[in-house]
Amino acid sequence: MTRSVKTPCIGVCSTVFGDEVCRGCKRFQNEVIEWNSYNNSQKEAVLTRLETLKTQIMQSKISIINKKRLQNKLDSLDIKYAIEDKPFCWVFDLLRQASQSISSLEDFGVVLQEGVETNLFELKKIIESELFILSEAHFQRYFKIEKHYRA
Repeated sequence: MTRSVKTPCIGVCSTVFGDEVCRGCKRFQNEVIEWNSYNNSQKEAVLTRLETLKTQIMQSKISIINKKRLQNKLDSLDIKYAIEDKPFCWVFDLLRQASQSISSLEDFGVVLQEGVETNLFELKKIIESELFILSEAHFQRYFKIEKHYRA
């Protein structure tokens, strides 16, 4: 099944201020600029990279104990998430959209790993920061080097 190739933009673009990685969606500057000219496989590659990084972060923070309850609760609260993504990404989207309005992740079939920040708004800031750091490191490792070798 081919996933929707909608833009991952969340309307908080920092590439216009010179960031190489957007602080909002975590795409690289060239990906933001060229998104509309990308074919579906190019867009898919970007979405897959972001999903992999989000999953990596979320697996270290939470456990999903009831996927169906998570999905039902997201649907009932009209929380936007990509059904084709891994459920860890659904929780990422939940925290991004509703960290200040939910009181317990357990209501969603999710529990925090031991030692993880329990204030969900603070947890949201931590995961956003980690995603930015990983995205920036990926850019530096795989894309900055290419430019250096091409010169």
